[in-house]
Amino acid sequence: MSPGAGDRTVAQGRQYPTECEQAAHDLDLAVSLVINAPEAAASLARLVDDQEAIAPEGALVFGCLLHLARYREAAQFWWQFAAGGGSRTAAFCLCLHHRRHGEFRDADYWRAQSSRLTQRGRTATADGSGAQGRGQCSAARPLLPEGVRHGLLSDCHTGGAPRLPHALEAVIHRLPVLDDDEDFGEIPQPARDLAGHLATP
Repeated sequence: MSPGAGDRTVAQGRQYPTECEQAAHDLDLAVSLVINAPEAAASLARLVDDQEAIAPEGALVFGCLLHLARYREAAQFWWQFAAGGGSRTAAFCLCLHHRRHGEFRDADYWRAQSSRLTQRGRTATADGSGAQGRGQCSAARPLLPEGVRHGLLSDCHTGGAPRLPHALEAVIHRLPVLDDDEDFGEIPQPARDLAGHLATP
């Protein structure tokens, strides 16, 4: 992902009455931008195709899909995985996630982590040239149908809460789930056919 783009866009967004409401809107917009990124499908494919490897950008995308399907705690789990692997954007999503719940100390922690990852250039390292090369064939294929992708951004710009269409949300809800985690509840796992089902109009 291009982490800076999401940061700049949310900073220019509309103003909401409370900091928590603003963070909720900014998170929805950041998630929609991640899903709309040209490399989203390839990033998710790397996570699905090689589950033994660390694919932070794929975990970021998967977390964003879970957020849109209302698996908020599971999204947090996958964003933490991605941030641990070096994704600045995932750390920024965690900052907004905690801020929307009024958890400002945690939000500040993840904001600082996002800044550290930027300074160290870890995102570029985690997206090494070998990983990018493997994803180039599928990079041009969007993750979601065009109308869905545009609808997510349109919902954000009109002040609504973006959500996947019922058919695509059902795809997410059918994913295999780990047993309930003490902290995050049910944690859906990516399936090999996920991208194909999501791309179907």
